[in-house]
Amino acid sequence: MKEIKVGLEIHQRLRTHKLFCNCPSTLMEMEPDCWIMRMMGVSRSELGSIDPAARFELLRQRKFLYGTYFDGTCEVELDESPPLEMNREAVEIAIKIAKMLNMDVVDEIHTMRKIVVDGSNTTGFQRTALIAIGDEKSMIRTDQGDVRIATLCLEEESAFIAETGPDFVKYRLDRLGIPLVEIATYPDIKSPEQAKEVALKIGRILRATGKVMRGIGTIRQDINVSIEGGARQEIKGVQEPDLIPIVISREVDRQLNLLKIRDEILERGITEEDIGGFFDLTDVLKRAEKGFVRKAIDSGGSAFAIYARKMKGLIGREIQPGRRLGTELASYAKVFAGVKGIIHSDELPNYGISSDLVAEIRKRLEIGEEDGFILVISDRRTAEIALKSVADRLRYAIKGVPEETRRALEDGNTEFMRPMPGSARMYPETDVLPVLSYPFLKALEGWKPEFPEDIIGRLVSYGISRDQAEEIFDEEKVELFERTSCLCKNLSRGFIASTLTSMMKYLRREGVKVELIPEDKLIETLLMVDQGALAKEAVENVIRDLAEDPNADVKEIARRYSMSQEELEKLIDDVISLHKDELMRAGEKAFSMLMGEVMKKVRGKVDGRIVSSKLRERIKKEISQKSL
Repeated sequence: MKEIKVGLEIHQRLRTHKLFCNCPSTLMEMEPDCWIMRMMGVSRSELGSIDPAARFELLRQRKFLYGTYFDGTCEVELDESPPLEMNREAVEIAIKIAKMLNMDVVDEIHTMRKIVVDGSNTTGFQRTALIAIGDEKSMIRTDQGDVRIATLCLEEESAFIAETGPDFVKYRLDRLGIPLVEIATYPDIKSPEQAKEVALKIGRILRATGKVMRGIGTIRQDINVSIEGGARQEIKGVQEPDLIPIVISREVDRQLNLLKIRDEILERGITEEDIGGFFDLTDVLKRAEKGFVRKAIDSGGSAFAIYARKMKGLIGREIQPGRRLGTELASYAKVFAGVKGIIHSDELPNYGISSDLVAEIRKRLEIGEEDGFILVISDRRTAEIALKSVADRLRYAIKGVPEETRRALEDGNTEFMRPMPGSARMYPETDVLPVLSYPFLKALEGWKPEFPEDIIGRLVSYGISRDQAEEIFDEEKVELFERTSCLCKNLSRGFIASTLTSMMKYLRREGVKVELIPEDKLIETLLMVDQGALAKEAVENVIRDLAEDPNADVKEIARRYSMSQEELEKLIDDVISLHKDELMRAGEKAFSMLMGEVMKKVRGKVDGRIVSSKLRERIKKEISQKSL
């Protein structure tokens, strides 16, 4: 593998109200109360330049619809009112995190505007403020060397995409404005596994504050990756730490394969003039056999193509598992023009396009067997935009790897999202006053943060294993574990820990929505086990039912999986009556056999300790009566 450079940007939502208004940082489950439509424009910076990412969005000319909530959003999110002063609690949390990372907090915290015209911010920019800068003490120590922390910023979360189409995007505004800390490292990371280690360690420091949100989507990693001879890529939205090494490894493979394609392009003598043209092939593809191509043409669509001379076999070349250069081209066509995809010569004949039709297409384009072509089926204007973006991307393949902002996919691959933003996207925010850091720092004099190792060590002191302690910490269940352990005097700490971690993970993998269960309901369930009112074996069933109905009464659910004392005593009497001869012959040695028979009928309904105690009493009574 060539030398790689990797830097991380960790984004973590804070557990406080929104950054520039007093709305709650709560994600709504219901549909928005109303929708408002907007369109975005773009202007030049103070230096007279236009950010490339902003220009790209302007070309798309999309409509943006914003969903609002009467009790969760306000005029600030809609950009109908100026922002309020910066959330001081969020500033304090950010400064605490900076101190834990040994960073230098700036004297004055100034808010900046970062141009974002994809519609995810109603203002056309994201507000962000530099809180602290790293120095020689600001680093994360790993097995493969130290990784320096560069900056810590406080910024507002973007709106949530509810739906997208070729010419519109629908956003919900309940997420817009939630405070985020952004921690950026220098590109000191040298391997995929080291990147994961750094992300996990920073994540633990954030969780140790007790002031960050929990759950899927509340923390995410952006990864900056570059390799020797390649180009820097900003990969957005990696949510699972386990995915980080896969994303980096596959991005390295992608760039290496693109460099190999470039070398082959140069060997073939391909120039920019070999890529282009614009041909209407609707009359040819009208003769396609049954399939989506014929269906699209019959529905009023048109077929257009460009040529790519001497590129046979290159467009279909795999660059990531399951993704080819053609897939990259399709991403550009989708993003710029909103088409569903492209068809290229390396995958034909297919889709109802026969070998004869392929030959006719080549004839129309005036290209030979060693040449390639790309097809788009849509209206003419859309096709022009789509094929221009494809042609531009193919021409860049002659140079190598373009700098891009890419989206992380669930399988670890990445896809084109937009061009890399430039330096012209950031400028001062004139509606928010600067914040002095001195009062916050003065108030924190003598403050001693509790670091992850301190918390994990405290959990181990309760008598659980280090693995369990780390899992409780990483699952952000420290407070829940400690509250439950304090209330449950008879229940082992190991059982509490495994219930809150291993059992929850197992049920989550099965599709059980355990995250919906209120913590108080979990504590009540474990308290019933502690008091002998519920068997340990029944806990899983109770949790499953609570996930289905989080408002259900725990005692009512427990009754379905429990047996009363009278029912247990009658069952024991029945078992002893059935095996009385064996009991009389073996005496107390018959306990194991009788216990097994009783447990066959009560397992999961009564704690085994209670069954054992009741059965021993009954056996002694039966034996004593025989003696008389």
